[in-house]
Amino acid sequence: MKSIHEPKDLAINGAPPAFEQPLHVGRPNIGSREAFLKHVENIFEHRWLSNNGPLMQELEQRVADHHNVKHCVAMCNGTLALEIAIRALGLEGEVIVPSFTFIATAHALHWQAITPVFADIDPATHNLDPAAVRRMITPRTSGIIGVHLWGRGAPVDELQAVADDHGLKLMFDAAHAFGCSYKGKMIGNFGACEVLSFHATKFFNTFEGGAIVTNNDELAETARLMRNFGFAAIDEVVHPGTNGKMIEVAAAMGLVNLDALDSVIAANRCNQQAYREALAGLPGISLLSHDESERNNYQYVVMEVGEKCPVSRDRIIEALHAENIRARKYFWPGCHRMQPYRELFPHAGMLLPNTQRVADRVVVLPTGTTIDNDAISDVAAVIRVLVNG
Repeated sequence: MKSIHEPKDLAINGAPPAFEQPLHVGRPNIGSREAFLKHVENIFEHRWLSNNGPLMQELEQRVADHHNVKHCVAMCNGTLALEIAIRALGLEGEVIVPSFTFIATAHALHWQAITPVFADIDPATHNLDPAAVRRMITPRTSGIIGVHLWGRGAPVDELQAVADDHGLKLMFDAAHAFGCSYKGKMIGNFGACEVLSFHATKFFNTFEGGAIVTNNDELAETARLMRNFGFAAIDEVVHPGTNGKMIEVAAAMGLVNLDALDSVIAANRCNQQAYREALAGLPGISLLSHDESERNNYQYVVMEVGEKCPVSRDRIIEALHAENIRARKYFWPGCHRMQPYRELFPHAGMLLPNTQRVADRVVVLPTGTTIDNDAISDVAAVIRVLVNG
């Protein structure tokens, strides 16, 4: 990589890019290859590749223990886990969700002929605003899906109060919040259930996967039936279902990555601090912080480009991409401005001013175990050159 000192050194101005190989957001964290391959050898030896295998069962128990929750129901991916949780919970009609989230949160509803109703967010936290949720409730509303964005707990107590006041069901998309806590209690223990993602780019991954975590015995049992076509026993189908099972090789990846959690958290936390120091004092540039009294995974480095910044968010993204730094403008432009919701709800943005404002100023920067302080210094240097002119 090259050293960046002057504006003319930027690749966007004709210089070579800072990084020969792209520096990505969400490059996978990978634990012990030796331990993983040992698991794979055992999988081959026992020829148990799927269908509630022993590694998947071990993973479920360890994830449940990690979150201090009774049940973990592992799935082949987080989106299907959302869909099964929604169906197991009996949601219908309309369900209130944030627009500032990954599109899967809305699609999991729409896919099942349930209308996602988008409520605005708190611009300080990027999580659902309970007052905005109240304003979106109609006679057709059956539930609320909160999102623990960036691993920081949504306003659980306030959302639960809204749900209780209106007789609604509450669940959470906890895709960002593996191993995080809210008011000292582990994520996974709130609402009727919560859904984790184990996708390759997440803090904790199983190559691809997800899970429903819950303390509700009946809901967990229903989810287990639904992920395996509704089979209660051989030749005995007792519930409508689909194929949502996690395969053994994915569970093996999860087990070795569980063993590496502490080192991943340490790397993420170090990266957060390095970015904070390297970007300090830049006008209009701020980084989202974490509550150090809570457990965090520090998975995302979220930068906001405010009005006092002399260059636009998109100009910064353009320059970073030119340097082979694949920063992302999550979750732009917001679900309500994507299809099919853009056509279904063309005026939704009128009720989502904070969502649109935040979506237009967020940049997520590369982090994880494959990034070192030198790389972070170069990422920050690009931003400093732009902002300082």
